[in-house]
Amino acid sequence: MTTPTTPGPLPPSIELDLGGHTALVTGAAGGIGRACVLRLAAAGAKVRAVDRDAEGLDALAGQGAGLAGSVEPLVLDLTDLEAAEQAATGTDVLVNNAGLQLVRPIEQFPPEVFHTVLTVMLEAPFRLIRGSLPHMYGQGWGRIVNISSVHGLRASAYKSAYVAAKHGLEGLSKTAALEGAPHGVTSNCVSPGYVRTPLVERQIADQAAAHGIPEERVLTEVLLKDSALKRLVEPDEVAEAVAYLCAPQASFITGTSLALDGGWTAH
Repeated sequence: MTTPTTPGPLPPSIELDLGGHTALVTGAAGGIGRACVLRLAAAGAKVRAVDRDAEGLDALAGQGAGLAGSVEPLVLDLTDLEAAEQAATGTDVLVNNAGLQLVRPIEQFPPEVFHTVLTVMLEAPFRLIRGSLPHMYGQGWGRIVNISSVHGLRASAYKSAYVAAKHGLEGLSKTAALEGAPHGVTSNCVSPGYVRTPLVERQIADQAAAHGIPEERVLTEVLLKDSALKRLVEPDEVAEAVAYLCAPQASFITGTSLALDGGWTAH
């Protein structure tokens, strides 16, 4: 899935000091979540890294050793909504990132999978926000960053659950922004295009079957077809956008969606 224009690793560029703050990142064991955990820990935060993948969290904790902040692994299945809300207690920075994907036509989409996707990607973020707000309101400061997608802004065929969840997340984020503004709490979405993550890699076969094309044509003919920049977004690029939204320079940004889509939504 590598393209000729893929950039190398990006050094942190946003000056950010989160010393003394607690952050929580869901879907933390890999991809965007992993990059966000390491970026916020590098800024000095104590990061609760939430995922159901215990081995992935152990590896992440090792990578976080020596950073200015710390990484605290928390094994949690976000379908346990009560536990999710409790995990967010005392959080200053909340990054709702966890997600899952299945590519199927609506008439073939399993209802139980639709329910799980909405639970993990919309209801769990609601519960995490609900759990974090009392502390944020009490101290007069907080940052909520919801990892949405271009599919929170536009739809694609065969992704009914994912598109529905991301559209809902965009609305939830805006509502949190309106309610949080008097309390010093901002809420925004970061909405990337296709990111170089296991979630994207796993959908190649499904996309090929849904569109009736060979797997090797999926990247150029489906995923990047409507992107002006013909490459995948790197997880570190998304994490840097999250860092920016937590910085003092972004204190007037709330209720919006920052698209990192290579021009995908410019059409």
